[in-house]
Amino acid sequence: MPRTVDCIWLKREDEGLDFVPWPGELGQRVYARVGKQAWAAWLAHQTMLINENRLSPMNPKHRAQLAEEMEKFLFGDGAQKPPGFVEAAPR
Repeated sequence: MPRTVDCIWLKREDEGLDFVPWPGELGQRVYARVGKQAWAAWLAHQTMLINENRLSPMNPKHRAQLAEEMEKFLFGDGAQKPPGFVEAAPR
């Protein structure tokens, strides 16, 4: 039986992550309070941030920026898209 969490982002019960996805206290909070659907939404948002802002996960400053955005996206009021971002038209 899969592990379930009371997902803070979906505001309902959801299947929990299989592992801690980020180091440190933030990763523990994500593991305890974020479901798989919310994590998938964050990964899509994170990919957009990396591409639009030309971030490198290898750069410590960029990782810190992504952690801050993750905190806002999952636990805060939500994260904003970069200025000038235009959603691609569906194909």
